[in-house]
Amino acid sequence: MLTEKRSCTGVQRASQASAAPSTVQRAVGFSRFPLQSGNLEERHDVIKKSLIPLALGGFGIGMTEFVMMGILPDIATGLHISIPQAGYLITAYALGVVVGAPTLVSLFANRPPRTVLVWFMLMFTIFNAMSAFAPNFHVMMVSRFLAGLPHGAFFGVGAVVASRLADEGKVAAAMATMFAGLTLANVIGVPIGTWIGHVVNWRLVFLIVAAIGLATMLSLHKLVPHVEAKKSAGLMKDLRIFRSGGLWLALAITSIGTGGFFAWFSYITPLLTDVTLFKPATIPMVMTVVGIGMTVGVLLGGRLADRYDPLPAILILLSLMTVLLLCNGLMATLQPAMLLLAFATGANALALGPPIQMLLIEHSRDAEMLGSSLGQSGFNIGNATGAFLGGIPLTLGYSYAAPQWVAAALALSGVVLALLMLAQQRAPARIPA
Repeated sequence: MLTEKRSCTGVQRASQASAAPSTVQRAVGFSRFPLQSGNLEERHDVIKKSLIPLALGGFGIGMTEFVMMGILPDIATGLHISIPQAGYLITAYALGVVVGAPTLVSLFANRPPRTVLVWFMLMFTIFNAMSAFAPNFHVMMVSRFLAGLPHGAFFGVGAVVASRLADEGKVAAAMATMFAGLTLANVIGVPIGTWIGHVVNWRLVFLIVAAIGLATMLSLHKLVPHVEAKKSAGLMKDLRIFRSGGLWLALAITSIGTGGFFAWFSYITPLLTDVTLFKPATIPMVMTVVGIGMTVGVLLGGRLADRYDPLPAILILLSLMTVLLLCNGLMATLQPAMLLLAFATGANALALGPPIQMLLIEHSRDAEMLGSSLGQSGFNIGNATGAFLGGIPLTLGYSYAAPQWVAAALALSGVVLALLMLAQQRAPARIPA
């Protein structure tokens, strides 16, 4: 079912890459930015330092998004609400990302990227601090929505900066450095934040995230050179990409299919403590296993996206996700199996990222910057949908294993949509009589 790309040999691909900007470069408005350094070694040093703030920002964003799953019971206790109600806080953040990614990218398209990134991190810092001091559930809901607004926009604009600072042929590596912060957050930040939330206080976790946002602001101003804004074609012209049925179907696959992962991840802590009977003190260790799986998944997904066409790759990964989520429900009482599944499910979910991003870019050629930012919106529609639908059986009195069946159904729906899209692509074009 996987269709290997055969358009050119490895040697030909290498020569083509050196001759023209890559798909990723075009997607972020590729424009080489000449750093004024005395020699090549100094230039490389400047580039490496410039990527540090982007990775740090990614670390903070990844921590605030995914640590919620680890400290959900603690937040529920602190705000005097049920765990399913606390799950709506995950939904609120995800909706903020959905709204903020395309909106903020479009509104600030003509501003210098470094300035825009600093403003995004200022928003991120203020609203995460607001979460730390939220006196009740309603204020917490608002603060989580607002904290999500700069999430996808930061990665979209950060991709522009990374592409312009990187050497020829090193754009993907520069972007990988930025997203490495996100994966490291799941290996280091989320487990530590989960431990702090359990042992000290969950509010301290959001203060730490706000401090990371402040450090990112300062490092952006100090380490990232000024990059000129690239004039966009105009918001109304960019919005024409939404006339494409293929783009809407790609977004549906992203939003519904990945909702399966988030229905699992949103309630992973009560699942592991109440059903699998892990001790609360061991949850940070399990979250580390998930984070390592995510890191491995990103690397494997990148290789998969380079070698195969995106849609067949997505179909295979969503099918595997359905099986893994079913196994999570069937083996929920077995601790060794759940540890293995924690790694595999995390790896599978993040492996979907690169092929989904390529699929969205393919269907938004006239406004690839906006289309690329929709990836974060799609993932977080899945986040919101998964957290909400996964919480329904809990409100009806079912066990914490019940969200796994909802999760598997969402992933299977993504498989059906991917099959539909694949059938449309393979259907012979109609020739008018």
